Parts: sequence; structure tokens; C-alpha cells
Amino acid sequence: MHTLYYSPGAASMAVHWLLIELAIPHELSLVDFESRAQKSPAYLELNPHGVVPTLVIDGRPHAEAAALLVHLADTHPEARLSPPVDAPRRLDFLQWTFHLANVLQPLFRMWWYPHEPAGEGREEAVHAATRVRIESAWARIDAHLAQHGPYLLGDWPCAADFYLTMLMRWSRHMPRPATAWPHLDALAGRMRALPSFRELYAREGLAEWI
Repeated sequence: MHTLYYSPGAASMAVHWLLIELAIPHELSLVDFESRAQKSPAYLELNPHGVVPTLVIDGRPHAEAAALLVHLADTHPEARLSPPVDAPRRLDFLQWTFHLANVLQPLFRMWWYPHEPAGEGREEAVHAATRVRIESAWARIDAHLAQHGPYLLGDWPCAADFYLTMLMRWSRHMPRPATAWPHLDALAGRMRALPSFRELYAREGLAEWI
């Protein structure tokens, strides 16, 4: 049995979604951000960074959403959500997964917490610069989907598409959300049509962007 420490709509969302999609037995443990439970001594024992997700597998805690998505997909090959290690598209899969983790996801933290990289009083400048970089990322991904889609790896979804959809959802209140790009919008529509997405929303109590 796996135990996922999560917060609704946070970076744990994609991992929770994949657990449902793959029908992996699991329990949920809510990390209440309002009370800053992610910084409690008990939680920091599991995840010293004080963030979600944390996935406990066989009694051992593991972190980093991208790593967890790759692991879950790789250990359930029958679902075909990650190419085998010797498959031609394996490196493409890893490139997209790490691109989302290392390039796009950190930009959202800058968008939400602009004082962190620049200090108080510089939020407007950080927002302007971050918006340009996020929108440039959407444009590049949309162009890739136009040429090689409809999913990141072509005709079938992979774990990186689940990750991408979560990040697209995060942009829903931005001046130009990801769904303003046609191929991203189409991908989001297909991913949101999955029964596992509706189950995810029901379990996390989410309502927007469905």
C-alpha cells in the first residue's frame, strides 16, 4: 500500500492522478497548507524540503513529482505511460519530464511568490518577466504538439502529459492561460475527459477547470 501526502491542486496532483489512472492501491494523507502542516516537525521527517508530494512506498518516503511519475509509470508498463528504457522514445520522454520539472514548474513558484527571487517591492517586474517565460514555454510546447502531437510523444499519452496538464491548470488565472494555445487546449480537453481526472477532482474537492 502506498500513502500519498498531498494538498489539493498542488504539485502532488499529478502523482495522485497517476495513482488513480493506474489503479494503484493507496491511502491519502492531507497536508494542510493553511496551518503550515508542511513545515511541521513530523512532516519534515518525511520530506525535509517541506513540500508535497511525498509518496511512502513500503514504509519509505520518496519525493519529487517528476521522479514519482516516472517510477509509477515504469513499474506499471502495461499502461504504456512511459516508453521502456531501450525504446527509441525513452529519451524524449525523459527530456519532456525533466523540462517540465526544471523549467516550467519553477516559473510558477516565481509567479506566485515573486518576492522570493527579487525581494519585496519588485513583484511587478518579476510577474512581467515570468509571464513572458511561461508564455514562451507554452508557445514552444504548442508548436511541438502541432508537429508531433497530439500528445507529447505522439499518438498516445504518457506520464509527462499528466504532468503537463497539471501545470496547464495552474495557469488558469493568468492573463493568457495555457489553453489560449490551440494544441495545448486540445490536449487538455482529452486529458480532462479521462475518468481518472474526474475521480481526482472528486477526491481532492476541486471544482475549477473541469
